[in-house]
Amino acid sequence: MRPYLRVIVLLVVAAATVGYGAQVNKSWPPGLQQVSEDSPPLPPEEALKTFYMPPGYRVELVAAEPLIQDPVMIDWDGEGRLWAVEMPGYMPDIDAKGEHEPIGKIVVLEDTNNDGRMDKRTVFQDGLVLARWLKVLGRGVLVAEPPNLWLFEDTNGDLRADRKELVTAAYGRREGNVEHNANGLLWALDNNIYTSEIDIDLRLKNGTFEVRKTLPRGQWGITQDDAGRIFRNTNESALHVDVVPARYYTRHPNLLRTRGSYESLNGPNGELNEVWPIRPTRGVNRGYQYGILRADGTLAKYTSVCTPMVYRGDRLPAELYGNVFVVDPTVNLVSRIILGDGPDGLTARKAYRDVRGEFLASTDERFRPVNLSLAPDGTLHVVDMYRGIIQHKGYMTEYLRDYVLSHKLEQPNSFGRIYRIMHDSTKRDTTPLSMRATAAELLPTLSHPNGWKRDMAQQLLVERGDKSVAPALRKMAAGAVDVRTRLHALWTLDGLDVIEPSDVIPALAHANRDVRVSALRLAERWLSQPNHPIQGAVLKRLDDTDWAVRRQLAATLGELPAQSKEAAVATILERHGDDPISVDAALSGLNGSELAVLDRLLQATAETPQRSAALTMLAATIVRVGANAPVQALMERVAENARASWQRSALLRGAEVALLGATMPGTPSRGAPDPNAPCATCPGGRGGPGGARAFPGALAGADPPAPPSRAGGPFVTLAAEPALIAVAAQPGEFGDRAIKVLERIGWPGKPGMAPEAAALNVADRARFDAGQEIYKNLCEGCHGADGREQPGATPNIAGAPMVIGNPGIPIRILLHGKEGPIGLMPAHGQTLGDAEIAAVLTYIRRAWGQTASPIDPAMVQQVRAATAGRTRAWTPAELAAVR
Repeated sequence: MRPYLRVIVLLVVAAATVGYGAQVNKSWPPGLQQVSEDSPPLPPEEALKTFYMPPGYRVELVAAEPLIQDPVMIDWDGEGRLWAVEMPGYMPDIDAKGEHEPIGKIVVLEDTNNDGRMDKRTVFQDGLVLARWLKVLGRGVLVAEPPNLWLFEDTNGDLRADRKELVTAAYGRREGNVEHNANGLLWALDNNIYTSEIDIDLRLKNGTFEVRKTLPRGQWGITQDDAGRIFRNTNESALHVDVVPARYYTRHPNLLRTRGSYESLNGPNGELNEVWPIRPTRGVNRGYQYGILRADGTLAKYTSVCTPMVYRGDRLPAELYGNVFVVDPTVNLVSRIILGDGPDGLTARKAYRDVRGEFLASTDERFRPVNLSLAPDGTLHVVDMYRGIIQHKGYMTEYLRDYVLSHKLEQPNSFGRIYRIMHDSTKRDTTPLSMRATAAELLPTLSHPNGWKRDMAQQLLVERGDKSVAPALRKMAAGAVDVRTRLHALWTLDGLDVIEPSDVIPALAHANRDVRVSALRLAERWLSQPNHPIQGAVLKRLDDTDWAVRRQLAATLGELPAQSKEAAVATILERHGDDPISVDAALSGLNGSELAVLDRLLQATAETPQRSAALTMLAATIVRVGANAPVQALMERVAENARASWQRSALLRGAEVALLGATMPGTPSRGAPDPNAPCATCPGGRGGPGGARAFPGALAGADPPAPPSRAGGPFVTLAAEPALIAVAAQPGEFGDRAIKVLERIGWPGKPGMAPEAAALNVADRARFDAGQEIYKNLCEGCHGADGREQPGATPNIAGAPMVIGNPGIPIRILLHGKEGPIGLMPAHGQTLGDAEIAAVLTYIRRAWGQTASPIDPAMVQQVRAATAGRTRAWTPAELAAVR
């Protein structure tokens, strides 16, 4: 062979090797790499060279443009076909012009020659507006196109949709901010289809999808572990778990907290949120603020962490099984988190924190991992939207806009890559699991080592509703050696509605904690039946010492008949009142029975930390509900001078918590955002090069709660003078505390009762209604439905002086944004007109019982003109000087 031909051959071989993701002679962890200020788009073969991974791991290219463009998430069918959501409408330019054009697609990619690379593309459905999620089913494909959730079907087998059915029109909002809208369709172990950033879940029942209310949680992405626990995250907060499923907390609309739902795993000092990019990351929204970047120009903590994924595959090293992987597209990396089991709950730590490393990091600024996927072949896949802009215009600061333009990141777009994580030991499993497999073929798959295949086998069995498999499932539920198989069998029986108490009662006493927890949930379908024998088996778990069982039991007890429930909940609170998760889970099932349980606890005369904390939370909940008779009864108990002072103090403390925003027992000290603030970036997350620090909230279990806002007036109005007045007349600490509580209680004839606010005129009422819609679309994702504070995330806007005071101040904040100790309120002056700003501020100033004056467009126009030319956010000091 001629020398120059040999060189060409070697170059071709080398290029092919790089194309499949080989990485050689790279030290790890690499530390900060020197990169150019320019970030032009790289072809896939060059992009692969920018990746760094721990020894033995590598990245393989599965698909790239033009086969895939602007992907935001993927799913799989059993034949190994990759289904992707393409979102070209996300920030098509720096001003998001045309983002609502119907150009979104669902595409199917196939590897027709089994070489590991996709080579065939079929457009399953096009003409979609900002579609953002999908779920492959046996009967079709669920596609999320807010506000609609569609079931698309291919009836002739050509991989093109030819029939569609509307499942619900309550899946997010069409005009909602693209980074704060519904996403997630996770068919979980319990057969619920869970979501993120939305208040509904789904369940397939008798061939129809039931839409069920839940609490909105997370922001972008959702995953589960082998026990069926749900994990989500948000922006700067890497990992949260539902220790207790969120649906329990919907039973009680007046809870002050929802601890246990969306529980933070970030550690007391937010250690889990530290991040170690390998290139300077100045293209983040608040890169100009002190402490956001390290001295070397790298981001210190996540700003857009999203898409948690528990790895449950069988083709990567066993050390990864059960680990959680998360991405941050703003800093071009994938992180690995190791879960553990502590004495009081789950623990989490970053796998490479000690060496300041990340599982996958790139020097390419356009590498934008926005989704992770467990695949049928047992590996983990990374979805790379591959673009310069990843921050939506609604949250883009002037600083970030200038950075994007000066670095020419706004164009070009229409790229996209899918990568496969591999290890030197990996041998992919390409054996198909046909979506048309028989029940006899699916049943053994419930024991497969790859969690994806177990999940799909269960899903298909439940979808079909074939109850003839019940005997085989019952045998697996009772005798399978692998706990995972037992769990799948039990929940498949439940999904088919053929489960019996005889399946559940033995599971309640199983040696494995996860089986006992599932059994408690499964037992609930019979608990409301008087004297059902399963009640005794459930109540035996009151002596269970495992933290997970105890907390689930606290929630499950709420399904008992009233008298049995009150006694059992009192026992839980008596023993574990110092565990806020057990307390909140128990309170969620008490709606209306709080006083009865409180009186049971008051029978004990000796003080314990558990009793004091439980009494405080029971009292706080009674006051929060605000019903006249229970609140009056509570005040009478506080006023009883013969009652033990520790009891009176605990009860009064509950009123302080509910009315004055005092810190609740069990309030954690967190340097990280509140454990109930949803996830971040990506299309459907909130971040991007920069993650504006704008956290959603909703009910979310904020610790501590914001003081209820009634614009200074009473929060609770009683039918008559409360007995607490007698306490207020007494000198000393009790009297002083009672006076403050009474300031937030009203009753007929109370001196100084504020008059009702004047009714809005017709124009202002129309403005209020329009503003409510704008608030839901633009503001609710961060500030919640009631404007309450999200500690460490967003401040309280309900009752805030800068909101309900001088109207010029909130107008300025909306026009130009606001900096503060919590973070950045982005500017909306470019996206909202004068009439829209007037409308949303009128709503905010009059919502939640507030009485501030409405705002008209002329005021906004005047302030806009007076502040024309301002390009930076306002500081608190500047706003305080506004007159």
